[in-house]
Amino acid sequence: MGFLVWPYEIFSKRGQAAVDLGTKHITWDVVSDMWHPQTNPDGILSVGMAENTLLHDTLLEYIHDNSRFTGSLLTYNNGSMGSKALRKSVSHFLNRYFNPFLPVEPNHILMTNGCSSAIGHLSWTFLNPEEAILLSKPYYSTFIADITLRPEAVIVPVETGNVDPLSPEAVDEYEKAAMEFEERTGKRVRAIILCNPHNPLGRCYPRATAEGLMRLCQSRQVHLISDEIYALSVWKNRVDTDVPFTPFESLLSRDTCGLIHPALVHVLWGMSKDFGANGLRVGAVISQSNPELHIAQKCLSLYSFVSGLSDHITASILRNDAFTDKYIQTNQEKLSLSHEFLAQLLDKHGIEYLHGCNAGFFLWVNLGKKYIELHPEETGQGLELTDMIFDKLLKSKVYVAHGTDYGPENPGWFRLVFAHPLPWLEEAMARIIRAIYEL
Repeated sequence: MGFLVWPYEIFSKRGQAAVDLGTKHITWDVVSDMWHPQTNPDGILSVGMAENTLLHDTLLEYIHDNSRFTGSLLTYNNGSMGSKALRKSVSHFLNRYFNPFLPVEPNHILMTNGCSSAIGHLSWTFLNPEEAILLSKPYYSTFIADITLRPEAVIVPVETGNVDPLSPEAVDEYEKAAMEFEERTGKRVRAIILCNPHNPLGRCYPRATAEGLMRLCQSRQVHLISDEIYALSVWKNRVDTDVPFTPFESLLSRDTCGLIHPALVHVLWGMSKDFGANGLRVGAVISQSNPELHIAQKCLSLYSFVSGLSDHITASILRNDAFTDKYIQTNQEKLSLSHEFLAQLLDKHGIEYLHGCNAGFFLWVNLGKKYIELHPEETGQGLELTDMIFDKLLKSKVYVAHGTDYGPENPGWFRLVFAHPLPWLEEAMARIIRAIYEL
């Protein structure tokens, strides 16, 4: 029996795009072989995925002690947009911590199984295929797939050059990028998306920048989406003690009068980062003045239904003020100490990193510069250099976030996540140093 000929076009264009992207996506390969000092000491140690493991024991203890499941959690319960109890708890939590100008009500909230689903829904709802969202470099790498893969929208990276991408001066670069895209393609820019606090830069957007972007969105009649998933992971920088730091201010806290129509403002938040619970798969879209968006999600949300068990657990956590107050305070203290520990290790080995961060879980680190210093005979440059270092690190069983995926304007940079216990960071740096020095 002869071999059958492989079908020429077995996938749609969308499917083939996913194949192409999947060949470069090794995250889940890393997850399947994660390092553990007792059970898998030869596994891959990750400081690449934005996971916060600092308070897992505390959160698990609360869940075990406070979870009482009922039969309703095995049904569709109140529907696919989040239970009434969950949306009430989220609104209560946001009103306590995000200082909203207008109180957040349960009907302002759409629950999703993580913020990636939320971003995908907004992209699908606001943009036609080939229309664009502006995203400033460097950016959170998974925004690309969230916005483009299924909705078939387009990312327009905003180049800021020597301008601080979080500064008010950067707003002009957004305008230039929008005009250039629309003139070149004849398609519309429909939205701007921010990550505030910023991933991977670890800083917060100043109020003046947020207001400038609001005015720009109003003038162009485009949506402003603020991913605020690291909102409460803001901490004291113990290293750069002479640097003035910008505090976090949610877009929810802004009076939009005279700046932007409130129907164009949308905020995202979830349990993955501030509560170190990526696995719960709980995210939220907060849109206070766009009821039609919520109507549209009545059908779309079927594809992002939060598990009944996760719904129940999250509602219990967020309505417990004493627990959340203590948890957030402890998390911020631990993040501060872990940042200091990793920064000191980088300083010890003369590795450049971006100073002045006070939010999130990560340092933006220039391993390329150190590698060239140690190996001046190497001729690799740009992406070739970054790929080579990434491969050496992976062979040394340490996973860092490939800087090129974040759209940097200079090669050799990587994102290192420090939201782990100190022994984890110490072992990770030991492996990084072995790879860079080629020991």
